[in-house]
Formats: sequence, structure tokens, C-alpha cells
Amino acid sequence: MNAAGGNEEMIFSGVQQGSTVIDPDSKSGGAQVKLQEDLNRFLNLLITQLKNQDPLDPLDANEFTSQLVQFASVEQQIYQNANLEKLLNLQQGSQVADMVNYLGTTIEATGQQFTLENGKAEFTYSLGAQADGVTIAIRDAAGLSVYSQDGETDIGKHRFTWEGQSSGGLPQPDGTYTVVVSALDRAGKLQDVAHTVFGRVTGAGAEDGLVSLFMGDVNVSMDKVLSVKETPASE
Repeated sequence: MNAAGGNEEMIFSGVQQGSTVIDPDSKSGGAQVKLQEDLNRFLNLLITQLKNQDPLDPLDANEFTSQLVQFASVEQQIYQNANLEKLLNLQQGSQVADMVNYLGTTIEATGQQFTLENGKAEFTYSLGAQADGVTIAIRDAAGLSVYSQDGETDIGKHRFTWEGQSSGGLPQPDGTYTVVVSALDRAGKLQDVAHTVFGRVTGAGAEDGLVSLFMGDVNVSMDKVLSVKETPASE
């Protein structure tokens, strides 16, 4: 305890080891702050006990030495994790830089969200078996159906172009939409349908260890990208 106001004295302070500097806002930085707080509480308690120990019955040095060794071990693990976080961030930064080559290209990716751009959008759906009936529905960002029509029922992959109009022929604004293709077999049961969407890449970024491309407001992780091609000049 200090003489000024009863707060614990800061005995141990530091956020780096050698050339390793820990970002206080990172996960490792938060763990480091917690470790410092715990260690300072322990050292303050130890000093108080040493000052007030019975000379005829001194404290067991082995006990608090063992605790200090445990603190040192935890601290070493924190620094190792911090180094791994730095390596991951560097790798992500390099990957994002590589993604610059994708800007302006058109990609095909698995998923159902797409961007209507200049009143046009393309997507595909694949059927694993012959369907008795197929319905193509397009929903806006609010989840409201704006367009629907019957689709092809043959087994295989089918490509569809939406001209950006509602079922009543009204032009829809550019933005994010979702395509839902429903296929029924002869027994009236829903079949599995695989969707892919096409879109122009407008950006790239990294979050939580994942590198993604952006088609407008639609986030597409790299593991979902199936193909890349140059965007025609007319688009």
C-alpha cells in the first residue's frame, strides 16, 4: 500500500519483451494487462507478508518462488501468442494487397446474395435430379419478394439473367438482393438446389483471419470464389 491514498503500488509494468511489443488493443495485449494486474497484486501481498512475517517462523520461499515461475511461464505464452498474431496480420495484409488484382473483375461465387448493378444481375442454380417444378424468386434487402418466375426443371446447371425489374415490370434500384430457387420433385418434396452468383469486384478486406472480396455490399470469402474473368467493357 502506498502512503498517499491506499492504492496498490505498481511494482511491475511493461508491455514488451526484447523486440516484441504487444498492441494493447489486441487479444494478447488484453491478456498482458490482466497478467500485470495479477502479478502486482501478488507482489504487493508478498511484500506486505515479508514486512510482517514472524522472524521465528519465516515464509516458505519455495512457495512464492513457484508462483513467480508460473507468472513468468504465462507471460512467455502471451508473447508467443502476440508474435503469432503479428505473423497472421502480416499474412492478411499481404493477401489483401494481392486482392488488388481482383478489383474490377467479374467473379462467380457460391451463395445467394448478389448485387444488382446497372439494372442487371446473373446467377445459376444446379439440380441434382429432374424436378417437377422450379420457382425462381428474388428478394430485396428487406426480404420482400420483388420478382418470381418458373425455371428450367432439367438436371444440371442453369444460368439465369435478371433484368432488374419486378414481376409487374417496374425497374428496381441497384443494390443487394437474394435469389431463392425452389425445386419440387414429383412427390412434392423440396430438392436440394446449389446457387452461384456473378458480380463485379469492388473491394477487398480482411476480418477475423478471413480475406474477402466485395461485390458492392456483398461480402464473399475467397473459399467461395469459383472463377474470375475480366469484366466486359460494356459493363
